[in-house]
Amino acid sequence: MITRAEAAYLGAVRAFQNPMLDLLHKRHAPLVVSLLSVLFTAERPTVPVADAHTEVGDALDQLRAAGHEDGLPVGSARDLCRQWADAGWLVRQVLDDDVEVYRLSAHAVGALEVAGRAGGARARVSQSRVRTLLDAVGRLAHDADPDVLVRMARLDAEIRRLQDELARLQRTGTVEPVDDEELLEQAENVVHLVRELPADFARVAESIKAMQRDVVSALRQDERPTGEILREYLARGEHVMESTVEGRAFSGALRLIGDPQRLDEIADQLDVVLRHRFAQRLPAAQRAELSEVVRRIEQGLDQVFTAQREASYVITGQVRHHDPLRDRQVDELLREVMTGLQTWLPDARRGQAVDPLRRLPVAEVEHLRQTAGDLRPPQAPAALPDWADDEPDVSTDEARAWGGPHYAELDAHLAAHADESGTADVARAFNAAPDALRRPVDLLGLLEIAHQRGMTETDELAFVDAVRPDGSRRRFAFGAVTTTTKDPAHE
Repeated sequence: MITRAEAAYLGAVRAFQNPMLDLLHKRHAPLVVSLLSVLFTAERPTVPVADAHTEVGDALDQLRAAGHEDGLPVGSARDLCRQWADAGWLVRQVLDDDVEVYRLSAHAVGALEVAGRAGGARARVSQSRVRTLLDAVGRLAHDADPDVLVRMARLDAEIRRLQDELARLQRTGTVEPVDDEELLEQAENVVHLVRELPADFARVAESIKAMQRDVVSALRQDERPTGEILREYLARGEHVMESTVEGRAFSGALRLIGDPQRLDEIADQLDVVLRHRFAQRLPAAQRAELSEVVRRIEQGLDQVFTAQREASYVITGQVRHHDPLRDRQVDELLREVMTGLQTWLPDARRGQAVDPLRRLPVAEVEHLRQTAGDLRPPQAPAALPDWADDEPDVSTDEARAWGGPHYAELDAHLAAHADESGTADVARAFNAAPDALRRPVDLLGLLEIAHQRGMTETDELAFVDAVRPDGSRRRFAFGAVTTTTKDPAHE
């Protein structure tokens, strides 16, 4: 039977196997933390691989020149970055423009967050932190309690409290000031919460990528026919956000912060905070963190959405373009080739002849098409109608009725409907025109004349009824405009 001490020890061993604690436990942990924090910033979440190697090498040279040779590991900057990637602290990926970059893993983000908290001001047990805890507990109890009467009583109490506060404000017209010390405590609590966001977003993105790898691996190893697994894996690909615990939690949080209007409200509220006099007592680093809250949220959302799109694309493409049975046959063939090479190479001599493959294996085909498709259409196209030369031609008036705008008549009609200042309403003038000038094309001509003369748009919506030459009607709507009937070229 395992004792409490042994169980605690085994739990600690498992915890230190986590890459985040492993980073902080290493001999060169201060160097890794410092270089990663300099290399990656909120404005620079990804770094090209070549640039990362160069910058890490420059930083190592600067540290050696400053006399810190004993505390530095042996190896080049490229070797260090590869070691960090193998340890799970860096992630290599290829962007859309075929540029290979490094980005911090969720474990590295968490390690930098822990190191930053330990090296900076510690979070204090304050009124703000206790209120955050009490609010969270109250919300949890409120959402978990199914008693209707209890919930109604809580809502009534909250309404009465808000009504009393509103009545006091209406009666006194003043807002009770809050002590600067309490405001500082609240600001520190907000900063503490904000520092946890990058690691949370990174964990969600990596959980989605891990799910993607699991699905693709399972798809390639699945022994069922493609038809049976198609629907299952496509569903997981389309609903990738609900496939992980972190993804489901993120979906709930997204309902609170995913609205752009909500983010604008947060930005406005933080602007009010930073303009308050107590904000001048905050360290410059904390003021910068408060001002960057919205941008950090937007960067985190973009990181998660990018991982979601890539996972859906990879899973869907794998299902559509790969046959698990065929892939498994190819894998077995490659393994047989590797086994044959391993058997042949130890006894092979340089220049030894290799027996060629004189006959290819016969493909196992269940059924071949026996007849070619008939390229002839099922029936001949209908014959063209005969053209009689003695039929009467279309008259000039009929052809012009279906032609372009009557610019001269429209210009004269627009001038006739102008007021004393020479201003005419286009919609009113069009509706007052005779049927010959109320074709749809004449409306375009009238707007073209108005544009040339200089037109003014209004906030109203205008409606006109156009008449085609065959008598059919059509109703148009557009933003009402007025124009002058004076030619600007003669002014």
